[in-house]
Amino acid sequence: MDQTNMDREKMELVGVTHVLDAITFWAQNVNEDQAIEAMSNILAQKCPEYQRLFGTPIPQKIYGAMFSEDSCWYRCKVQQQIDDKVHVSYIDYGNSEVVSRSAVVELPVDLQSPSLAKKYKFWGFHVSSDHDSQHFKQGKAFLQNLILGKKVRIQKKSVCFDGTILVQAFQGNLDIGEELMRMKFAKQSLPGSNQESSMSRPSLQDSPALLAHMLLERGQGEGDVSASPVCMPKLRPVLSDQIPQSLKEKNTVAAPVDSIKINMELDVLVENEKLKAEHDAQQQITQQKEKELSDTRSELQRLKEENLRETEKCKAEKDLLRGKSEELEKHLRVANFQLESVREEMQRKEKEMDKLVDSAVSEQFCRLAEKVNSLRGLRERSPGLTDSDSLMESISTVINDSISAPVTMGKLATARHDYMQAQEKLRECKTMEQLGDLIPNRNKVRSVLTATVEAFLEETKSLPVRKRLEKLEEVSMSLATVFGPFSPEEVDEHAFEQYYQWKTQTRQQSSSVRDETDKALSALCTWSENIGKFFCLSNKTSVSVTDLIGGISEVLKQAEQHVSKEMDVYKSEPNNQNNRVVTNAFHKVMQHIQEEKKVLNDLMEKYLTNTKGEVLEWQTASPTPDTLFSTKKRIRTLRSQLRWRQVEESSLEECEELDLTEILKKKEEIAETRKDLFQEIAREKEEYTKLSALVEDGFPELPLLYPETDIHSFMSSGGLLVSSLDKDMFDAEPMRELSHHRPLVHTEFQGQRVILKSYTVNEEVEGRVLERTAQFHRARTQGEAVAGLLPLLALFFSKSDPLAYVMVPYFPNGSLKAVQTACPMSTSEVCKVMKGVAQGLERLHAVGITHASLNPSNVFVLNRQQGMVGDFDFTKTPEQRAVSRGMVAGSVSLVAPELRQGSAPPSPASDMFSFGCLLLWLHVPDFNGALNTLDELKLVPKLQALLSKLLAYERRLTAAEVLADHCFQSD
Repeated sequence: MDQTNMDREKMELVGVTHVLDAITFWAQNVNEDQAIEAMSNILAQKCPEYQRLFGTPIPQKIYGAMFSEDSCWYRCKVQQQIDDKVHVSYIDYGNSEVVSRSAVVELPVDLQSPSLAKKYKFWGFHVSSDHDSQHFKQGKAFLQNLILGKKVRIQKKSVCFDGTILVQAFQGNLDIGEELMRMKFAKQSLPGSNQESSMSRPSLQDSPALLAHMLLERGQGEGDVSASPVCMPKLRPVLSDQIPQSLKEKNTVAAPVDSIKINMELDVLVENEKLKAEHDAQQQITQQKEKELSDTRSELQRLKEENLRETEKCKAEKDLLRGKSEELEKHLRVANFQLESVREEMQRKEKEMDKLVDSAVSEQFCRLAEKVNSLRGLRERSPGLTDSDSLMESISTVINDSISAPVTMGKLATARHDYMQAQEKLRECKTMEQLGDLIPNRNKVRSVLTATVEAFLEETKSLPVRKRLEKLEEVSMSLATVFGPFSPEEVDEHAFEQYYQWKTQTRQQSSSVRDETDKALSALCTWSENIGKFFCLSNKTSVSVTDLIGGISEVLKQAEQHVSKEMDVYKSEPNNQNNRVVTNAFHKVMQHIQEEKKVLNDLMEKYLTNTKGEVLEWQTASPTPDTLFSTKKRIRTLRSQLRWRQVEESSLEECEELDLTEILKKKEEIAETRKDLFQEIAREKEEYTKLSALVEDGFPELPLLYPETDIHSFMSSGGLLVSSLDKDMFDAEPMRELSHHRPLVHTEFQGQRVILKSYTVNEEVEGRVLERTAQFHRARTQGEAVAGLLPLLALFFSKSDPLAYVMVPYFPNGSLKAVQTACPMSTSEVCKVMKGVAQGLERLHAVGITHASLNPSNVFVLNRQQGMVGDFDFTKTPEQRAVSRGMVAGSVSLVAPELRQGSAPPSPASDMFSFGCLLLWLHVPDFNGALNTLDELKLVPKLQALLSKLLAYERRLTAAEVLADHCFQSD
């Protein structure tokens, strides 16, 4: 037991990384896991930046290579190079593969550390078959499945000189070597197995010569290793306690100890023979690499010699250039000497000329030079000619490239006029009898209009209208920049002809004067050329001093006269007649531009209108409300189902024994039916909207053809009337706390919490409610929607009671009164809320509606940021609403003085008085004095000024003026 514990203490734990054959494997010590992880991180970060493999690889050097299976970097040694491929062995894992040279990099010195994996071999075993046999491959696969990627315990027995460690390995209590032998993938090399001995080598007793040879080799190895001609691997001594227990047991009944040692030495001898062969092969590879290195050095030496020859050649060329440079410098000195001589000769001739030319000619020449410089500047600028030329070019562009209205445009206007007349006659009809032949006639006119529209679109599509408009805009802007703004005025119809005639005359006159000037200056240039010839000493000339002096005065005089004449032409101011000609031409061309732009814009507008506007879908017949009728039928069916299920629910609830499960199930059915019913009502409203659009666009006869649809009522309500709704459809709850003036119920409609306000109506009041709700609804929805007005969601009339219901959103505790009671708003919040109220009043007043019921219970606050004006009692007149008991805020009366006195009816001004009182109450909730004592409150100056203008008896601010006040502009 003690011996077994000692063996366990000497064991190491390793992780197997690669299997070579049935008895040989590579493994890493588990204590080096951190070093392995650190090495992997360094290689992953640095290898992509390192230099690729350069030159011939050195077998002893460590490189970095990218493993093909996972594209990660590992350390390796190069075993062999084949063209652009290299055979590498990964030293930290033991496996090998062939990779491209581009996948191998040089590693620095700090990464040239010993390998982290070692090669192990089972001690006392050898493989039982050849390497190429199927049995050998099965043995390798068996060992891989057994230990690859797993941790095993090893006990070192000895080390070969090639670094292979002979070990005994265990996996748990399993002796891996004995397991391999049991599976016949390995055989024991130690004595104790007669079968293995007879198969693996000859018997020592039968071969005394072999035994003597072994003893001789052993004696040489132990005495003098260097004496051996070949470096043979030698096993390190094996201690007695390292021999496996199984072998110890066998040795007690087998050969003596000396025989065991001799057999072990024989195994080592066989192993060393294999290593010797591998060493010879490695030596041949090394010799081949040394030969390649020698060839490379020879090539480098040849390149150095060629470089030396090129250097000597460049040096010779440099010496030659230096000699030529010295020769050129010599010639330059001679040329400078000759130039100096010529300069002295010219100075002499100049002195001679100075004596011959008098001061008058000199003054004349200077004066001419100044005028020529001035004329050059005038010719370069010439603003009059530039303006004139731009006008001429603009006239040509406008007249020659104009686009006229297509012929079909006039036909289209006629066809549309006929169509609109036919539609108007249909709208004027009040009964079915009046329709008569109007519908067939309208359909016939519509067919003509459709054909005309198609012809117009086809003709217009080919015209470059947009491009022409851009060009006309560019020309008009250019002309306005030169000639100033255009003002429409009467222009002579012959303005273009007069301008062309004036332009031609001006151009001819200017050209004639310029030609004379150029001719005179050309004569002066000829005289200047003679001077050049006279002073040129390298060429012979017949020009004498007399030729230069004679006639120069006349040449200068002619040149000066013509230059002055041309300058007068440029500087002369155009007379009134010429200005009038140019101005008339400018106004005429601008008129043409405006007229053509008008035509083109009209053409484009008609094109766009007929392309994406009215679509004439119905050519031979009018549309029918069949879809609406189908929807109404489904609504009636669902309504009947809803009533029946409500009756069933009531019956279940009235039973003596309540079945809660059945009641809950019935409630769910009612909720589902109600949901389907409201969806169909929403579809009904969509169909009404489509029919209303058809009535407006092209089928005014639909209400007469289908009176049962009552399309007129839907249209007159602005799309607010939903005739299929009724109160008994809703799961409504009464709101007693808010039902002071009229019954209110709270319910849900299409996923939104709403309030139903009921009004008692008769036939006369019903019409007024419909009209007033439509006005309020349109005030909010027409144009850009206003957030300061409470939205009306629906209007419907009860089928069983004389009641009208208005549906509005439900804001719990959202009235101004409730908000102030719960938590009064700050000054900034008051400003934001009242700004929304002013926006709502502005929209109502813009469409002629006086609210007359603005009070804390009828103003709503959303998130303490947005104010909203609520609706009012649609059955009452403004006069009736203004004197209701709710027109008070705290102790402040919201009724305007003129209403209390009866001197004026409710008006937008009285609404603004109520607005001012609300604003005062929000800032001073406990105010109970007279409104003429506001100065005593010591309010903010700008608020004080605003309240004084709102609470005045005359000339109060309007809602638009309030929104422009500093109190709301600063928000």
